[in-house]
Amino acid sequence: MGMSEGTEAGLAAKFQALLPHLDERQRRLAMGAEARSLGHGGIRAVARAAGVREGTVSRGVAELDSGVGPLGRARREGGGRKRAVDLDPGLRPALLALVEPDMRGDPMSPLRWTTKSTRHLADELTRQGHRISAETVADLLREEGFSLQGNAKTVEGRQHPDRDGQFRYINERAKEHHAAGDPVVSVDTKKKEVVGNYKNAGAEWHREGEPVQVRTHDFPDPELGKAIPYGIYDLAANTGWVSVGTDHDTAAFAVESIRRWWHSQGRGAYPHSRRLLITADAGGSNGYRTRAWKAELAALALETGLEITVCHFPPGTSKWNKVEHRLFSHITMNWRGRPLTSHEVIVNSIAATTTGTGLTVHAELDTTAYETGVRIVDRQMDALPLHRHEWHGDWNYTLRPEAYDQVSDVPDPFDQPSPDLAWLCHPALTGMPTQEWDTLITTLTALHEDQREAHLDKRRGHRPRLAAPGTGRRPVLTLADRLLATLLHYRLGLPQVAVARLFTVTPFTINRRIRDIRQLLSTAGHIIHRTDQQLTTLEHLYDHASAVGITVPLKIKTAS
Repeated sequence: MGMSEGTEAGLAAKFQALLPHLDERQRRLAMGAEARSLGHGGIRAVARAAGVREGTVSRGVAELDSGVGPLGRARREGGGRKRAVDLDPGLRPALLALVEPDMRGDPMSPLRWTTKSTRHLADELTRQGHRISAETVADLLREEGFSLQGNAKTVEGRQHPDRDGQFRYINERAKEHHAAGDPVVSVDTKKKEVVGNYKNAGAEWHREGEPVQVRTHDFPDPELGKAIPYGIYDLAANTGWVSVGTDHDTAAFAVESIRRWWHSQGRGAYPHSRRLLITADAGGSNGYRTRAWKAELAALALETGLEITVCHFPPGTSKWNKVEHRLFSHITMNWRGRPLTSHEVIVNSIAATTTGTGLTVHAELDTTAYETGVRIVDRQMDALPLHRHEWHGDWNYTLRPEAYDQVSDVPDPFDQPSPDLAWLCHPALTGMPTQEWDTLITTLTALHEDQREAHLDKRRGHRPRLAAPGTGRRPVLTLADRLLATLLHYRLGLPQVAVARLFTVTPFTINRRIRDIRQLLSTAGHIIHRTDQQLTTLEHLYDHASAVGITVPLKIKTAS
């Protein structure tokens, strides 16, 4: 029967509105239902109205006549283009050989030393004859149980055999102090921060496209300097104290931070306590090998009347220190994405740190200049009221609040030889009368100081020095020692190896110090005249000294 133009136009309008909302199979079925309802000629009329082939409409009619129920999908199972991994059986092994070269494939994989991004993997697989896109590579990797992962800090290296025993010992001491109402604090130095308009890790909410503008390079600002946060975390009170230093992370700075915490918070929170337990890392300014740390704590114990016990975590286990994950981690999260433009910003950011469990933090700026290279000699250590525990006395010790002898730590004068080597200053060995020797030493000392200050000024970038002149670690060899070594080598011919044994240093050190003295002597215009009698061993030196009436200390001969 014929189809009127109005009917066909009505079908076209219906299909134009309905078909875009249907999937491929649903469109066929809808058109097939319309064709079947129209009877003879319906397939052709529907095809013209929908703008499709008559075969498509016929398939829709056939699917309706088959009586198959809803499939729940656009295509029958198995329909559509085959997956790349099914068409190419060698694709999956080739991909695994690239991402796991040490386990499955060639250890000399082409991508062994480059990033294994999906794009690089797809390019390499295509080069090998496996045509594939980066998106398909990502799908295959997920099927094989892969995901993007960073490094996991779990390998602690060699563990001390008493590692767990020390953890248990610290725990027992902490429970004992808590039960008695005595404070237990965890201390450490947080990572040093450069002060200025520099990028800080993390992200904060800002309007899209308006991030905080910071410098492109992180070179320290010589005027603003750095910040050294030293934290004290009170385990029982869940409170933190942070001293923000501006100079150096020294033992004196660490103990001064504890002193400030005690006078400001600790003494008020524990008015009746006479003991303090400190848990600390094994290294740094509060390390178990740091003598200055123990000396400063002894002074603090005497000042406060506290019996200070220190328990160190074994080497390599600093992440277990409470201050790390109960204080420092929250400080880092609190100032994330915020440039630390000044010390005030740092102090305020630390002081504003809180947690849902009630953590409160107090922060102060410490602008004191702390001397570096402080040397605590054996006699000073022996004088400290230090009691080492039976269990690992190197890690666990107590400093009693007792007066002790304040042994002077003033080093030997730089222009004088070491006490054991004073006999080498005899004119018969130096070739100079005492007055001439003293004059030469005075001249060389002045030249050496000028040379040293010029060198240090260059290393500091011509910035003003913070420490007072003359501070720092005492040299192993005084200037007089170095001059004596030079005279023994050039005047008496004693080999540098023998000179090094005499001064108990390495031949490399002797070589450098002799070279330095030669430059100073050249500047001073002093010439060393070689003697006719040349010495080749220390025994020859001792025999020569005895022949001219010099008494060589017995321990020097024995040591040699």
